[in-house]
Amino acid sequence: MERIKEKELTKLYYSIGEVAEMFNVNTSLIRFWEKEFSSIKLKKNKKGNRLFTPKDILKIDDIYHLVKTLGYTLDGAKKAMKSNSSITSDETKNVNQEVILRLEKIKEKLITLKS
Repeated sequence: MERIKEKELTKLYYSIGEVAEMFNVNTSLIRFWEKEFSSIKLKKNKKGNRLFTPKDILKIDDIYHLVKTLGYTLDGAKKAMKSNSSITSDETKNVNQEVILRLEKIKEKLITLKS
């Protein structure tokens, strides 16, 4: 899934249904992440409906990217969020390329050892 850009978020507030639809997840997952991650500080209206600002949505995008795309555990994602080290997609590509190169070198060494 492509990351959400701040420019795309034109409204002042979004409902939980709209946010869940952006990420193609259930509203219950958004509520769960709201409880788990203290960095999400959304507002509620008089009826108690959750109102998400673009900043909240960008934080949820970071959580989604860490948990669903990069495979972090919730604890790992919390640590990454606290240290402000959420990994961008460009950094992820660089890390993946580095890992692939290392694995190819190991493969070559194993093949030479086998022969």
